[in-house]
Amino acid sequence: MTDDMLRAPAEVKYAEELDWLESVDDGPKPFSWRLSPRMVRTFVLGSTRSDGLDREIPQKWFGDRSFVERSIVTLASDRGLLLIGDPGTGKSWLAELLSAAICRNSTLVVQGTAGTTEDHIKYSWNVSMVIAKGQSRESMIPSPIMTAMEQGVIGRFEELTRSTSDVQDALISILSEKYVSIPELDHDNIVFAQPGFSIIATANSRDRGVNDLSSALKRRFNFVRIPVVTNRRSEAEIIRFRTTELMRRHRIELEVPPTLLDVLLESFADLRAASASAGSDDERLESALSTAEQIGVLEDAILHSRFFGDSTLRAETLASSLIGSLARRSPEDLAILNKFWHGVVEPRGKQDEGGPWQAFLEGGRQAIATLS
Repeated sequence: MTDDMLRAPAEVKYAEELDWLESVDDGPKPFSWRLSPRMVRTFVLGSTRSDGLDREIPQKWFGDRSFVERSIVTLASDRGLLLIGDPGTGKSWLAELLSAAICRNSTLVVQGTAGTTEDHIKYSWNVSMVIAKGQSRESMIPSPIMTAMEQGVIGRFEELTRSTSDVQDALISILSEKYVSIPELDHDNIVFAQPGFSIIATANSRDRGVNDLSSALKRRFNFVRIPVVTNRRSEAEIIRFRTTELMRRHRIELEVPPTLLDVLLESFADLRAASASAGSDDERLESALSTAEQIGVLEDAILHSRFFGDSTLRAETLASSLIGSLARRSPEDLAILNKFWHGVVEPRGKQDEGGPWQAFLEGGRQAIATLS
């Protein structure tokens, strides 16, 4: 079934695993949860020997155990969960995995933008049905959040701080009262949230000042701050996990040499250090230099090697992909990358004659020259 989808949601992708976990789960379950909190944690973080399971459950989200446990506890209460952090820290992926494990539906999602309206989190109307038969529950189009309320499952709200204050105020009512009133109807005009309903929202910490959350809305959420992954081993595991999925989806058989993964990780670590010590925004790359962007760089290099190379990942291709992905502003980002190449990559390339750093140096030089 997953072959028929460009990107299958977690509950479809891991359906067999979730079925098995549900069949062996004898732990207490809040509300209408499909899995107990302990088994939700196992699904997200993977199994350990102490779990006593007859099969291994792979880890799907790489981060601190306490963040996952606090998120699960929050969802077992009547409070909303707000995952907040820098771009690319895995907030949306964690929200999807939690929703899939708890209610087997992660697709009830509202995307927050400047154009998101109150209708997007409550309801709208099928105009042709209203003209033909008038306003009724049948002619009403429930939002993903209202559908989650009716079904007693998890609704998701992505990029909460990008939505306007009117939308945020409407969300306060839903989180507080746990119902939505439909004043256009005379009868059957209230939708009550069923047990198990909750909201997982995400927000980028870099969006501070776009549409700050009110104190009233903050009180309705438990905050879980997801930090940037700085541990090299954890970051390498995340990148391997994601790129392996990509290659499986595209049916690509290509090895990612550990030496090239080290080159990528070290380059991003040095770029982050340079960004942290920069005196102004003009001296920093526009990129957040997140783990997600490292994955994007590696995926781009893999696909280029597969379709335009000899199916061998080379350092030159990786360097070209990095420059092309991170040089978003011209000439500012190119100047920063050129300085980095001369000051950091070049000395390593000269010390690594015939090795990956030398090839990485030459590939980056050529990419910078092309873009300049």
